[in-house]
Amino acid sequence: MTVTSALVLYAVCWFMIFLIVIPIRLQTQGDLGKVVPGTQAGAPEHHYLKTKAKITTVAAAICWGILFWIISSGMLTVRDLDWFNRMSPAPIEAPVDGTDG
Repeated sequence: MTVTSALVLYAVCWFMIFLIVIPIRLQTQGDLGKVVPGTQAGAPEHHYLKTKAKITTVAAAICWGILFWIISSGMLTVRDLDWFNRMSPAPIEAPVDGTDG
């Protein structure tokens, strides 16, 4: 895995987890009964974004580490995800010692 693909994988993990974490413990204006005129009742009153960003960063690092290990170890390859057999067969590697068998 290259550095660029590792960074992209971390970014994808971070944003997916952030979208999951955002609604947790969200207090809306309607929940608190203090709706500001001109806003929706579902507008957040207390969103705790800094705390949620920190939680997301730690969770994304753990998720990224697990995914990085799975991809780097070869447990999961692109060919494993080819459910419709559209990829060509994997090339057969020649023996290292130069013999045919």
